[in-house]
Amino acid sequence: MAAGERDHYEVLGVERTATVEEIKVAFRKLASQHHPDRNPDDDTASVRFKEINASWQILSDPQRRAMYDRFGHRAEASGSPFAASGPFAGGVVDIGDLNFDGILGDLLGVFGVGRGDKGDVKRELEVGFEEAAFGCDKELSYPRVGACGDCRGSGSAPGSTPDICPACAGRGKVRVQQGLLPISVERPCPRCKASGRIVKDPCVTCRGAGLVTSTHRLNVTLPPGVDQGATRLVTGAGNRPRPDKPPGDLEITIKVRPHPFFRRVGDDVLCQVPISFPQAALGAELEVPTLDGKGKMRVPSGTQPGQVLRIKGRGIPHRAGVGRGDQRVEILLDVPTDLTPRQRELLEEFAREGGNTVQPQPRTFVERLRDLF
Repeated sequence: MAAGERDHYEVLGVERTATVEEIKVAFRKLASQHHPDRNPDDDTASVRFKEINASWQILSDPQRRAMYDRFGHRAEASGSPFAASGPFAGGVVDIGDLNFDGILGDLLGVFGVGRGDKGDVKRELEVGFEEAAFGCDKELSYPRVGACGDCRGSGSAPGSTPDICPACAGRGKVRVQQGLLPISVERPCPRCKASGRIVKDPCVTCRGAGLVTSTHRLNVTLPPGVDQGATRLVTGAGNRPRPDKPPGDLEITIKVRPHPFFRRVGDDVLCQVPISFPQAALGAELEVPTLDGKGKMRVPSGTQPGQVLRIKGRGIPHRAGVGRGDQRVEILLDVPTDLTPRQRELLEEFAREGGNTVQPQPRTFVERLRDLF
């Protein structure tokens, strides 16, 4: 075992005699517990999650597990012929996913080129700003390739069964001895197309393929505080690449629609509120929009344009589940463009009373700027 590498059984907390189902239960529990989205303040969560996922990938595959039990971490080491991407994955050479014929395809297969489609699917789920903030249940619809319901994936018409392929004896693979290679290589059986069965009376629905594409609906529960670009992995919700293969996984990426008033900054919510000069100078109590509806905010006298005021606890719920961020309110000065004669007269009087002086920058800032030059 390489330094720093933990035993895969130890990572998942299962015995070496554990069944596939026991390993699956342990993986789902640990993956949910250590997912980075559930541990936003823990920088090591992503490392633990990757380690758990790597152990699951090894122990959930019977061939890779067998090689790991026999050779340990050396079986998955970089350059190992027994690794998942190596030519002897599971102890035999399998180049069934390559689209090359003859000796060229065999040579590329020996060097681990190409592993085929695993059926993984990526989809985007769009939610509103408030839905992302407070969490929600959304239905995701997407086309999914699955086993035909009429023939249950066999490809044969109801009431009939496929015959065992005589060329490969039902294995779906045939061994070929190449003269230039000192080993026998396994290739997909060309007669049954690697299925191991010969369909004589094909199913009308899937035309003998055993697979059909249909619209799949999935209910997705999003926790409060989910952010733009967050992902969710749903095991087994992807496409089925072949009738005899398990379905791949579904990766959901969250897209949050922009809000007309709010913008997210971490767990805080930022909005801009225009106020008049008298309100800024004298102070006022304003009604402002919040995620919870209308709220009250006190603007102190002498508030400057661009100043940011806070409303505590009106932001995004923390993903840790305790408390919320704040709402930041940036003050904008609303300068009137259509003054009445009386308003103009009062403003001119105000300007005369103040000496009609203009101070564009605070003195302290000017002094600091002068020091720089």
